[in-house]
Amino acid sequence: MAIRDRLLAVFVAVLWGLNFIAIHATLGQFPPMFAGALRFLLIAIPTIFLVPRPRVKLRYLLGYGLGFGTGQFAFLFVALDLGMPTGLASLVLQASAPFTVLLGAVLLRERVSGRQLAGILLAVAGMTAIAWQQSANAALVPLLLTLLAALSWAVGNLSMRRAEPDNPLHLTLWMSVVPPLPMLALSGIFEGPGAAWHSLTTLGTKTGLIGVAGLAYVVIFGTVVGSGIWTTLMRRNPAGVVAPFSLLVPVVGLTASFFLLGEVPTALTLIAAAVVIGGVLLGSLRRKPAVTPEELLPV
Repeated sequence: MAIRDRLLAVFVAVLWGLNFIAIHATLGQFPPMFAGALRFLLIAIPTIFLVPRPRVKLRYLLGYGLGFGTGQFAFLFVALDLGMPTGLASLVLQASAPFTVLLGAVLLRERVSGRQLAGILLAVAGMTAIAWQQSANAALVPLLLTLLAALSWAVGNLSMRRAEPDNPLHLTLWMSVVPPLPMLALSGIFEGPGAAWHSLTTLGTKTGLIGVAGLAYVVIFGTVVGSGIWTTLMRRNPAGVVAPFSLLVPVVGLTASFFLLGEVPTALTLIAAAVVIGGVLLGSLRRKPAVTPEELLPV
């Protein structure tokens, strides 16, 4: 892997780690479900007109959009809105990798190697430690919602795998066409149209401008730029060489949350984080990757 590509991989990890800070800013202005709908709507509109529709079966496109898009971001945004620490969320979402392996074994009858099983057990041990600490702080519900977000991501991964797209980036962009309507419906039911309208009519305030800036970062840098560079790197290099760089995302997320949001992780959190990252690396990668390159596209 060329030095230039390594630097680009680190750059993408930084973009995706800071994505969680941007989401935090977005949720300061917009209700979580409505924020998720806006996030995908802003990508879906130009995609429909500018990006060729991938030649995949509709059910896999819908599965990818509902899993990776609607489910993941509905659970994640609500979890963050309920107080899930931003940096910790970037770590817990890494559970999508072992979830993908387990779902692949159950639903697609894929073989799970001893190395993968050891990695999954290691990641589960780290998550259990984090859950124990969060329950002590009465913050278990946001953690469980974040784990459901990771599980939804894994469901989307299986749909992506079965779709077998010729151009993964095109499928990733077209996936954004699916979530807006379901998330707008969820927003109307659980948040009410008044909350969404109020967030739009107060965009000129300081909080509103920060929220818009956060949303713009998520759409432009977190999705279009980050996913575009990542997909290019995956085409130029072996997946097993590029994929480990995605494990820098929670490192960046935890670090940025510490400096920008004042979230101070405990010693147990840092130890558990190292265990989880080690387990994800061990459980999701092998000589021939157990997951496809596109399944490692973070939020």
